[in-house]
Amino acid sequence: MRSSVSVTRRNLLLGAGALGTAAAVGVAVRPAAAVEPAATTAATAATFAHPGLLHTKADFTRIRSSIAAGDAVVTAGWQRLTANGRSHATWKPRPLATVVRGGAGQNYAQFFIDVHAAYQNALRWRITDDPAHALAAVGILNAWSSNLKQVTGNADRFLAAGIYGYQLANTAELLRGYQGFDLAGAQSLLTKVFYPLNDQFLTRHNDAYITNYWANWDLSNLASVMAIGILCDDRSLFDRAVTYLKTGPGNGSIPHAVPFLHGELGQWQESGRDQGHSIMGVGLLGAICEMAWNQGVDLYGFDDNRFLKGAEYVARYNLGNEVPFTTYEWGTGVTGARRTQSVISPAGRGEVRPVWEQVFHHYVNRRGLAAPNVTAMAKSIRAEGGGGDYGSASGGYDQLGFGTLMFTRPLTKTKRQSRR
Repeated sequence: MRSSVSVTRRNLLLGAGALGTAAAVGVAVRPAAAVEPAATTAATAATFAHPGLLHTKADFTRIRSSIAAGDAVVTAGWQRLTANGRSHATWKPRPLATVVRGGAGQNYAQFFIDVHAAYQNALRWRITDDPAHALAAVGILNAWSSNLKQVTGNADRFLAAGIYGYQLANTAELLRGYQGFDLAGAQSLLTKVFYPLNDQFLTRHNDAYITNYWANWDLSNLASVMAIGILCDDRSLFDRAVTYLKTGPGNGSIPHAVPFLHGELGQWQESGRDQGHSIMGVGLLGAICEMAWNQGVDLYGFDDNRFLKGAEYVARYNLGNEVPFTTYEWGTGVTGARRTQSVISPAGRGEVRPVWEQVFHHYVNRRGLAAPNVTAMAKSIRAEGGGGDYGSASGGYDQLGFGTLMFTRPLTKTKRQSRR
């Protein structure tokens, strides 16, 4: 059943305001068999580990070692990155003062494509130490942080603030400490332009009934709040995001994003809507869980691995198999007029998005748990690409992607193959 959290709580949460050899890479390699420490249930450090959003220093050491050793899977992922047109060091930024998503004058594609170009160049720099890629990424982010003043549009502005906020923060985190990178400028942009919209949505939900907006709206804004908190060493933002994900009243909290359990499958909140948004939700919650994990908080395992059950459900249906469906009822608009969905939606069934490698490698290879549907899905679309590889529309840029390259890790054999 859905959580019985009162609707009136919505204003209380979040309301305050080509690689050669290892020698060419030049970084010491951690033994491949090393086991990453399991996350604790609470973040205890006074400040955050950096880099510590989607990717850590240990991740890059592992990736460089895998490519230098000729690992075919990781190398295939690397080739997807280098083949992507936005990964070139010749990319030039096209900053705007105002980004508009939704309604008249939309221009947001100019922004999200630049963000992906910066992220992909930052990855290439981190993996190869080639300064040309660092300079490209720095040039893009510095241009945007010194020019962008507002994100606006219709309600879709909240999606822009959420999706591109967390993507921008992840890119800035990769460039932290690089000479010439204006970290303070990026932090200011995120806290003054993006976070206010994130906070406004999560506290007021555009003045709509609390369940009016689908899970991906909450999740995109929660991803942004968490990423901004880590980038800016603001523990209060990080903790608010974690609290909301566990007990928040909106559809993006984990108990509401996966409202019904069917054994080891968890019905996804948007399953009766379409599959594209359901897969998008898996990608967003996966990103959130990974960022939290890298700071010592285990949201992956929250509520007996509830996220895994949701991901298994979405993966199973999109692999062409049947899944159970419980009638879903929710309140819409301002008054909460009731609507229901009695069957799962086949719209977009089988859509490919680069979200599965991260989920697979956490639950199966990092934790040693069984995830047969996620495993099959990850294998079916390997090697994952990134922005621009899945269409030119905004949905093709909702995920940063390149999961095969970034998240492939050896199986932790000390873990038992079970759910617990």
